[in-house]
Amino acid sequence: MKIFTKTSVATMTVAFAFGLFGAITVLAAGPAVVNLGTAGNFVILSKTGISTTGATSVVGDMGVSPAEATYITGFGLILPSASAFSTSALVTGKIYAPGYTNPTPANLTTAILDMQTAYTDAMSRASTVTELGAGNIGGLTLAPGVYKWGTGVTIPTDVTLSGGANDVWIFQIAQNLDISSAKKIILAGGAQANNIFWAVSGQTTIGTTAVFNGNILDQTAIVLNTGATLNGRALAQSAVTLDANAVTVSSSSATVPAIPATPAVPAVPTVTSATPAISATPAISATSANSSLDDAKKIVLQNQLTGLLATIQLLQVQVQARTQGSAPSNSSGQATNANALANANVNASFKRDLTTGTTGADVKTLQEWLNDHGYAVAVGGGAGSQGNETTTFGGLTRSALARFQKSVGITPAVGYFGAITRAYISTH
Repeated sequence: MKIFTKTSVATMTVAFAFGLFGAITVLAAGPAVVNLGTAGNFVILSKTGISTTGATSVVGDMGVSPAEATYITGFGLILPSASAFSTSALVTGKIYAPGYTNPTPANLTTAILDMQTAYTDAMSRASTVTELGAGNIGGLTLAPGVYKWGTGVTIPTDVTLSGGANDVWIFQIAQNLDISSAKKIILAGGAQANNIFWAVSGQTTIGTTAVFNGNILDQTAIVLNTGATLNGRALAQSAVTLDANAVTVSSSSATVPAIPATPAVPAVPTVTSATPAISATPAISATSANSSLDDAKKIVLQNQLTGLLATIQLLQVQVQARTQGSAPSNSSGQATNANALANANVNASFKRDLTTGTTGADVKTLQEWLNDHGYAVAVGGGAGSQGNETTTFGGLTRSALARFQKSVGITPAVGYFGAITRAYISTH
């Protein structure tokens, strides 16, 4: 049996830096498993909210804390009287929130603390490989070990984790983690998703139809784009955002039968190039659209009618302000006209639909509006919080918008900023 020493590892790393190998296998000593505590009982656990849109499927228990059950949106929760958990047609498991019957509140508090402890543990492990690929690990085959980056990490092509059933991988990422659309984290040699830990300080974004393996311990948000698959856990100290995803808690790689079937590193380019052809996303979208065609038509007509009424009301306010030069008479005096003009100015900033991934000044205006009206995008001085609004529409913005939509009866309350929501804001 060949033994890989520290010297041989260093030699291969140098060879990679100088491009001497087309496909590199990086080897490192395997660490001890990260103890998730009671947080390991959840497939999705979040401090600020869990939202979904589309035909999402979650296998395992979910929980939020200290946020209430109202911050779980898109799941159609069913809560029996005096129950410790709710259920959903989208979840094969139980859903927990602080307002439910004892012992749920105390159990959630413990699970959140365990999640934070696990993140700290994962981040504090001594690294065996640092700054691999300058943060780009696409195309590599990685042996068990602790990998550390002071930057973000991108996965633009498939990456393979090769090791035995008891081997452990820990990835320490100081910024964001992004896997591109239709790419995969492949498990080979019996590697188990349950023994893989991605500790991320920034946001984790899983691209459209991508396949991700492992437990995500994220200090910020976890965003799964349309059709992405997660075999593992999404444990976020902020929000988790889903969009027609499959999320399954995994205790072994056996839950992902198709993934270990592509172990050969030389075949990675072929698999990658074939992935777009394999993807059935357009067909899935079409099926979903066909099944709700009548509802879609109704929504379009409602959008048009609501937008027209909002425009008429806005014009009336503007005409009244110009002709009278003062507020309409009511108990609030001039405040009514001031508020109307403020709403008019806000409405003028919104000229387009906004959704996850959108950037621009209008996104910042929306975040400011949400923060000012009690639907905080973020707290504690983080990005998106009051006074720290950004120009990027991410999972936190979507979650805050969904809470606002739900509270005022806008349906579907999925955090999509379209004509109905624009019209509502302009008239309130």
